[in-house]
Amino acid sequence: MDSIMASLAGLDNFALYFLLSIIFLFIFKFVYALVTPHDEWKLVKEEKNVAAAVGFGGAIVGFALALSGAAANSLSVIDFAIWGIVAIIAQSLAFALLRFTFMPRIAERINNNEVSAGVILAAMSVAVGLLNAACMTY
Repeated sequence: MDSIMASLAGLDNFALYFLLSIIFLFIFKFVYALVTPHDEWKLVKEEKNVAAAVGFGGAIVGFALALSGAAANSLSVIDFAIWGIVAIIAQSLAFALLRFTFMPRIAERINNNEVSAGVILAAMSVAVGLLNAACMTY
């Protein structure tokens, strides 16, 4: 019984970090929508655009990877929140980097449902999320 109680001793911290993580996911969705020139959510929900779904899904996974690095390495909830904001900025910059350097027509291509553009966007987002998480080890 003591081992069960010892295991559950961290439940309040888990709940706090998990709740903040879910809030950060929603914040990321809105920030990402502001950064991108196309409305992924509308493209996915209303137009059933596969390229947008793949790209947006990759962006969410990439951000979740970075956020998990922040949660695993943070010293406190405030530290986690600060690094969560850093993760939002880094993931948003990843889209800007792709859009303004490698694929200047990526928004147009996603609007046209070119799946290859969505896959590249997803891959870039996940790669940046992995790097972002790795760099949060301090």
